[in-house]
Amino acid sequence: MSTGLPEAWPRLLADVGASNARFALETAPGVIEDIVALPTAGYPTLEDALRAYLDQVGARRIAHAAIGIANPLNGDAVTMTNCHWSFSIETLRRTLGLSTLLLLNDFAALALALPRLPRHELVRIGGGEPRPDAPLALIGPGSGLGVATLLPEAGGWRALPGEGGHASFAPQNEREAGILRHAAARFGHVSCERLLSGPGLALIHEALCALDGAAESALSPAEVSARGLPGRDARCREALEIFCAALGSAAANLALTVGARGGVYIGGGIVPRLSGFFEQSPFRRRFEDKGRMSAYLAAIPVYLITSAHPALPGVAAHLAAHLAAGSDDAPVDASTSPPRGGTAGDMHA
Repeated sequence: MSTGLPEAWPRLLADVGASNARFALETAPGVIEDIVALPTAGYPTLEDALRAYLDQVGARRIAHAAIGIANPLNGDAVTMTNCHWSFSIETLRRTLGLSTLLLLNDFAALALALPRLPRHELVRIGGGEPRPDAPLALIGPGSGLGVATLLPEAGGWRALPGEGGHASFAPQNEREAGILRHAAARFGHVSCERLLSGPGLALIHEALCALDGAAESALSPAEVSARGLPGRDARCREALEIFCAALGSAAANLALTVGARGGVYIGGGIVPRLSGFFEQSPFRRRFEDKGRMSAYLAAIPVYLITSAHPALPGVAAHLAAHLAAGSDDAPVDASTSPPRGGTAGDMHA
């Protein structure tokens, strides 16, 4: 006989980026199924996309949900910076009839997933053995440059998202200094994200053309990769090498800043597409090129994340921790219980 109380399973998970929103159902602890990616441009609102997904997979009763989102979070109102979606977390929770709706930064979600990723979904790029009691660092070029840290604490992990992608870019040679000058003439301040991102790869190529006095039409990041990876275009190849080298310097800066002797992880949508080239690129040499701290960095392993949907286990872990702390795993009468919506900027896992 139905009690009218919400069930603990399945749980709704989502990883929302600028271009695509990935949805899934967690049907039992750690069992993530029915993963579907929907284009954000195809739906007027996040609610529309969520309902489309639930209709597609035939999910009728969902009580608990969590969403990783590529956006800063500060309170109930969310306006995405690289997408047209804007919403109130509490209104969305009530509209969908959820007992729990949590939002967390997408790189915080990915950071929480790091200890849960299978070894076969990681490509190791140099270094020694990770220290189990040390922080993990995460950096990932995509539409921007995401950065987060995962700190060990009693009984689990604490994820700390940040805005390290907006730290100032520091050139390491004259060629990179020329790229910096080219970018600064247009943008003023040049952050790491300005160059270590999809648009950044295209900007590096554009700057190289300008430095060489070449009349080159603008290329998309995909075109730079397509020409550079097989070596058909020397300037595109150089753009990829500079991109990887600069990422090595940025990753090393992060590792030194947070003491990431547990390992540095490379996420985002760009570097996995460079697999095969990236491992042989200047990345690792530049990662270790820190003078007196080179030996310190040489011992730190770097892992390239190759998982198709790596953030979803982190979203699931955050939701599970929240429900366990609040005893939400027991059925809850949503008509009499206080709402369980919220955001997470500094994550507690």
